[in-house]
Amino acid sequence: MAARRDGGEILVGLDIGTTKVAAVVGEVTERGIDVIGVGQQMCKGFRRGTVINIDQTAASIRAAVAEAAQMSGCEIGVAHIGISGQHVQALDSTGLVAVKGGEVTPDDVARVLENARAQNLPRDREILHAVPQEYIIDDEPGIHEPVGMSGVRLEAKVHIVTGSASQIHNMLKCCALCDIEVAGVTLEHIAAAEATLQDDEKKLGVALVDVGGSLTNVAVYADGTLRHTAVVAMGGSHISNDIRIGLRTVEEEAERIKRRYACALASMVDPEESINVPRVGHRPPDTVPRSALCSIVGPRAEEILTDVRRAIDASGFADVLNGGVVLTGGGACIAGLEELAEQVMQMHGQVRVGKPVGFGGMTGMVDSPMFATAVGLLLRAARRENGHDAAWTAKTRERDGNRGKRILEVLRQWF
Repeated sequence: MAARRDGGEILVGLDIGTTKVAAVVGEVTERGIDVIGVGQQMCKGFRRGTVINIDQTAASIRAAVAEAAQMSGCEIGVAHIGISGQHVQALDSTGLVAVKGGEVTPDDVARVLENARAQNLPRDREILHAVPQEYIIDDEPGIHEPVGMSGVRLEAKVHIVTGSASQIHNMLKCCALCDIEVAGVTLEHIAAAEATLQDDEKKLGVALVDVGGSLTNVAVYADGTLRHTAVVAMGGSHISNDIRIGLRTVEEEAERIKRRYACALASMVDPEESINVPRVGHRPPDTVPRSALCSIVGPRAEEILTDVRRAIDASGFADVLNGGVVLTGGGACIAGLEELAEQVMQMHGQVRVGKPVGFGGMTGMVDSPMFATAVGLLLRAARRENGHDAAWTAKTRERDGNRGKRILEVLRQWF
């Protein structure tokens, strides 16, 4: 159970990424949810969606949560976390059941979704999401709200997202070391979409591109529902590394230069503009044309976007993206990336940068694409979904039978 402050329920979204850990605290009100605290720390011990050092990752989580707790004035003991990485896989499944009584009931919907979830997965896989794409009643497709409709046979097409059980366990252990109970695990693609995409865009067809530290997440929506997910194994840290090598500077300075001066299109930069670049060792700083920085940033950004386009093409929905492409994540803050994406994806005027929306309170603190996932986790937790497309939770663990029992046994050993 989440904490309360003056009668309002307190929820926490925790985004654990390669370059940063972001914790956002929200208070549920009659109007929706208000952000009341934010914490952010550099992340160590985490790479490409994988925990490589539990103690370092836990230390980063602890520091970010402590900062958010101090700002909000709340004790944080429960959080909703995001997960991504190349270990995340997706498949489409179908469920079929007979309708009891001739009219579809919520119980029939639950049974058909459970039928679709009954996949013979390897022991090292856990179901994160089972997203209904459409229902079919007596061979009539395209139904999104089947309850109350007449029929004798109910079919469901479902997009199932799975993750590595060991990686989920490692994430849980990092949080447990910080005395934080994980209320749910959500795919970061879905969380970022919750905070940045409009319902009309999802109906028209839209691709969300979340440019993170070492990964770029892609989620394709059409007809109002999730249709495809993918992960590109490059992100903003690859651009930072190129800057570090190309300008022969230290890692911290490369990151600072990227955030302040990087541009993905050289045509957008004044050719006379220069920047100061600190050198390694005791060498004096150097003055470099900003256009030289763009010549480093541009090719890598184009490579990332090209791989994103391939992922979208592979989804089979590239031709129905009438809502265009939405860029978000920390990498989306790079100047010129929006314009370069229009060129690479051949979508003139159909690419925008997505910032978190749909909440109140301290909006200025999280008014940046880099907080899209953390805010999205908060919004999903507040929405209290019916469970068909809910995040991985203790409840779904129990419903998953033997797989759930294995996880609970591991948790008992930890505590």
